[in-house]
Amino acid sequence: MKKSTKVLISAVLSASVLAACGNNDGANTEEPAANTNTNAGANEENATNETNETNANGTDDVSNNEGNNETAADAELEGELVVYSNRNEQFVQSLLDKFEEETGVEVRALHGADPLQVQEEANNVQADIFISNDIGALEYLNTEGLLSPSNPTNVESIDEQYRADENEWVAISARARGFIYNKDMISEDEMPTKMEDLLDPQWADVENGYAITRGGNGGMIGNVSALRYEWGDDQTMEWISAIQENAAGIFEGHGDIRRAVGAGEHAFGLVNNYYYHQQLEEPTDNNVGFIYTDQGEGEMGAIANAAGAGVVAGAPNEANAQAFMDWLLEDENQLEFVGESLEVPMNPDLEPPFAEAVPFSELQVQDMPLSELGNYFQDTVQIIEDAGLDLELR
Repeated sequence: MKKSTKVLISAVLSASVLAACGNNDGANTEEPAANTNTNAGANEENATNETNETNANGTDDVSNNEGNNETAADAELEGELVVYSNRNEQFVQSLLDKFEEETGVEVRALHGADPLQVQEEANNVQADIFISNDIGALEYLNTEGLLSPSNPTNVESIDEQYRADENEWVAISARARGFIYNKDMISEDEMPTKMEDLLDPQWADVENGYAITRGGNGGMIGNVSALRYEWGDDQTMEWISAIQENAAGIFEGHGDIRRAVGAGEHAFGLVNNYYYHQQLEEPTDNNVGFIYTDQGEGEMGAIANAAGAGVVAGAPNEANAQAFMDWLLEDENQLEFVGESLEVPMNPDLEPPFAEAVPFSELQVQDMPLSELGNYFQDTVQIIEDAGLDLELR
C-alpha cells in the first residue's frame, strides 16, 4: 500500500534570495519570490541525529552509477527521502508520490522552500534533494558547495550545457521568454519580435497597452540577468526604465498576465511560454498567440531558463537521494517532471506532451549558459531595486 507523503509545514524564514517563477494555475499566485520554512526535520529524530561519513574535503563520497542498469524501483530501498522544492507544489507532488509508490521510500516534502534554508542548515543538513524552478538557484547552491556531485543513470540524455560540471544539478524541463498576445486586439505582424523592441515608446500606444511582472518576480530577474549578459548594464537599465514607464500593467505574476491578455485587458504581455499553453486550455478567453523573441538571423535568441534537481551535500539519506536522481532521469519520469507545468522536456528525444509546444532543441536560444544566472543574480536584484521596479504594481 502506498504511504501518504508527508508535507512539511513552513513558517517565516526570510525574503528569497533566489525567486522562482512558476504558477499555480488554480490561483492568482506565482511560485513565491519570498517564502517560509522551518527546519524540515526539527521534530524528527532520524533526520536530526543521522550523520554521514565524509571525505577529506568534508563532502559525501558519491558512488559511480555508470553501467548500472538497475532502476530505482528495482533496487531495495528503505527509509525516507526529504525533498525541498521551490517549484509549485502542483507540479511536484504527483512526481514524489510516484517515486514513493514505486520504491517504498517515504517522501517528506517541503514545498515553497527557500534556497537560503539549505545554506542556513549547512551544519545540520535536513534536506536530501533540492528541486528548483530556477537553475540560477541550483547553481547558487552549487557555487556555495551545498550540492553534491552525482552520476545518475541516463544523465547523458541531458546535454552537458544543461547540467553542472559534475552533475551537482541537472535540468529536466525548459521554458523560454516571449510575448503572449490577444489575437482579437493585435495581429502577429503588428507584434514586437525582440526584447530590444520594448525600448521603443510606441508600444505604450497599442490598444490597452502591454503588461509585465514586477521586477522582484523570478522570471523578470532572470530576464534582466540575461539582458545584462547580452547588452551590458547601461542598455539593460535603459530597457528597465522603458518598460517601467511604458507598460500599462505591472502584475505580481505571469498567471495574472496571461489571464489579463486573454480577457482583453491588455494587448500583450511578457511571460514564459508555458503560460501561453495554459491559456490555450482555458474554456474561454483563449484566442491567444505567442511570439518567441529574437528568433531572426543574427539576433540573440530566446531567453531561457529551466527547472531541475540536485542532491544536497551531506544529505542524511544520500543513498535514497542518489536513487531518486537515477529514477528521475528515466525517460518516463522526465515527462512526469514536466507534468502539468506545460514546460517542454530538456531531453531532445522526448516529445512535448502537448501539440502547441515548440521543442527546445528547435528554438534559437540565447547562448548564455544557464549556470551564469547564479553569478548575475545579486547584482541584478540590486539594479532592479535601484530602479524601483521590484515592488511596483499597477
